[in-house]
Amino acid sequence: MSTISRDEVARVAVLARIDLRPEEVDRLAGELDVIVESIAKVNQVATPDVPATSHPLPMTNVFREDVPAPALPVADVLAAAPDAQDGKFLVPQILGEE
Repeated sequence: MSTISRDEVARVAVLARIDLRPEEVDRLAGELDVIVESIAKVNQVATPDVPATSHPLPMTNVFREDVPAPALPVADVLAAAPDAQDGKFLVPQILGEE
């Protein structure tokens, strides 16, 4: 028995403003139904004594120590910029303001 109907797929597509052809609605209804069935199988296996996990292996923080370092010289940084003026990056005007 299908849990996701083509009418539900069409309704969600309208809400999401996605224009789907009838054959796409039929295909997606079948694909979403398979996904829902797979989730139902996982829920049958899941037990309260097994903690939920997002990763199969424990994750550790891999960030480096935040150690202050000397800044790059302004001249070196601006040398790599497409354009500079008065010691600052010069970027195209986008708002039409002076």
